[in-house]
Amino acid sequence: MTKISLVIAFGLTGCFLQAQWIQQPTVGIPRTPGGKADLTAPAPRSADGKPDFSGLWTFFPGKGGLTQQLKPSDIKPWAEALHKQRDEDLSHDSPASQCLPGGFGGFGLAKVLQTPGLIVILMEDLTYRQIFLDGRQLPKDPNPAWMGYSVGHWEGDTLVVESTGYNDRTWLEQGYPHTENLRLTERWSRADFGHMSMDVTFSDPAIYAKPWSSSISAAYTADTDLLEYVCAENEKDRVHSIGKKSDDTKHAVSLPPEVLSKYAGRYDLKAKELTGVDLLPLTVSLEDGALKLGVADAPGEMMIPLSEVTFTGFGGYIEFGKNGKGEVTNLVIRIAEGDFPAARRN
Repeated sequence: MTKISLVIAFGLTGCFLQAQWIQQPTVGIPRTPGGKADLTAPAPRSADGKPDFSGLWTFFPGKGGLTQQLKPSDIKPWAEALHKQRDEDLSHDSPASQCLPGGFGGFGLAKVLQTPGLIVILMEDLTYRQIFLDGRQLPKDPNPAWMGYSVGHWEGDTLVVESTGYNDRTWLEQGYPHTENLRLTERWSRADFGHMSMDVTFSDPAIYAKPWSSSISAAYTADTDLLEYVCAENEKDRVHSIGKKSDDTKHAVSLPPEVLSKYAGRYDLKAKELTGVDLLPLTVSLEDGALKLGVADAPGEMMIPLSEVTFTGFGGYIEFGKNGKGEVTNLVIRIAEGDFPAARRN
């Protein structure tokens, strides 16, 4: 199984593999009487008393984002046109489809290593990120890089990270562009042993009239480890990535809101072999007369109805299942890599 379609679909980097996940007990962590990681235990602290973010984490996109907080009038017309073109082209030229780094927007499994002067984040696609805590300032004229340049400082128990120095080749959410003027401010916090959150503010005045923000959550992922993933190794998908979004629009059917509303809810995707966590939350929402599908609380992508139960989505098709009473019980993501079921939670 290759990774391209799934990466484009979920906006995740370095977290999809065909191999069985490693089963390796994590040493030195708090555990419940049943032997599982105690995610509600107190957060660990470093020798200087600051929260220690070290560990293996699964990162999930959260609320907010460019598409939810900015109006079209806040975006340069050329950038809006480029976003629409990338959407029509089904993101064929995205960094992920070209096996290039995703930059700042990585979600999925990552390892955080913390020292007094430096935090290093390691991803499975062999990319890494450094956050310098040694008091240095951001460079005035940085060499543009895929992962940017980051410095951090503490405000109480919150780690504040400032990042610049990005090249302009990575994409923002849903294919929006940015320039080398992009700047990120992150605020990291760890409520307990098993849960981390980041509030991220984006700013790029060359394109966007005002900043926007989004949230990221992370769950400590015990008893496993990173697995190396090299996108270009045995990659065979890109040559088959063809077509336009309008190809499906031609075959769209019209469904009334009372039908569409039956599909809205939360679904749990069986994702152990994909992300290292058992379940990946998906959200189906009804907005402005159309269904949208997204990961966790992140902004969703619009789905085009092709029948009463089949919709476009995630670079393939979404098919909803019902029980004998006609109640929606599950969905299946059908893409080139296979069929991925998700049971309805509510």
